[in-house]
Amino acid sequence: MDGIKIRPALLSDLPVLQKFEQGVIQAERPLDPTIKKDPVHYYDLESMILDKDVAVMVAEYEDRIVASGYGMAKTARHYLDHTYYAYLGFMYTNPEFRGRGVNQKILSALKNWAISKDLTEIRLTVYEDNPGALRAYEKFGFKRHIIEMRLT
Repeated sequence: MDGIKIRPALLSDLPVLQKFEQGVIQAERPLDPTIKKDPVHYYDLESMILDKDVAVMVAEYEDRIVASGYGMAKTARHYLDHTYYAYLGFMYTNPEFRGRGVNQKILSALKNWAISKDLTEIRLTVYEDNPGALRAYEKFGFKRHIIEMRLT
């Protein structure tokens, strides 16, 4: 989609990002019955925006924020061949802009950020019952890696 600008999030973006966070929670609630009742927050967005080891990115279209995502440096498990990796999350696209490649642009910006931090391993988590997200991430090049199972 033409006209999309990707940039780092600013503190002034917090009201929109907080709405996006609730959009993520609303989308995930049917997939995970263990999510607490409202009010729920996944992220400390203000701290993340200010953290040098986190990249919170937004997509703008005509001065309107339409998508978000973050990359965070995390310590890898001691037995892996890399010490750190980039973890991606907070992937949200305004429903009006879904299917137009906006998420791919956010992913590309976060991949570039990870490379700039010498983070060669990039991971994210996605619900198995979210086929749209799975397709988007696989289209970008992610591979299914491990299945987390639980017993309740």
